[in-house]
Amino acid sequence: MSTEDLPETLHVTTDDQLRAVSNLTRHRIMAVLRFEPATITQIAERVGLAKGSSSYHVRLLERAGLVKVVRTRKVRGVTERYYAMAARAIVLPDPGEGGPDVLMRHAVADLEAAPADGGRHVRMAHLRLTEEQFAELGARLEALADEYRELSDPSLPDASLVFALFHPAPRQQVQGDSK
Repeated sequence: MSTEDLPETLHVTTDDQLRAVSNLTRHRIMAVLRFEPATITQIAERVGLAKGSSSYHVRLLERAGLVKVVRTRKVRGVTERYYAMAARAIVLPDPGEGGPDVLMRHAVADLEAAPADGGRHVRMAHLRLTEEQFAELGARLEALADEYRELSDPSLPDASLVFALFHPAPRQQVQGDSK
């Protein structure tokens, strides 16, 4: 199977899939596989794991249907497997009220692990928008992310883009607060 034949999206629906993507190491493995297939050895080198650990995590992702073998080749009598994502995009379910947002937790962990001297653009802005403006901004951010994903070149260094546009939970008045 060629990576061009992959479906556009895969929706995470099962408990096994959710457990698989909830692990930061497996999230990083999926990031390695997002642009091009890789062997266990290549994954281990890119993620900084032992080959045995990489193999374990890739098997869990494969069992969950999130990655698949897209080609094999014989190297000195051993079959080398190339893994790729099972789809171009993985869509996680809404975490629900009060639930942890797995993607944001992984993004924050990746940001904290990134070299401080590497290029970073981190910003938080508090906005007051109409529902129409809110929806428009969300659509524009998604379109911009899609546009740059299409421009991605696997030969270039990795860069991660994360955004969250949301209505925060209402602030509860603290007892004795005069506001």
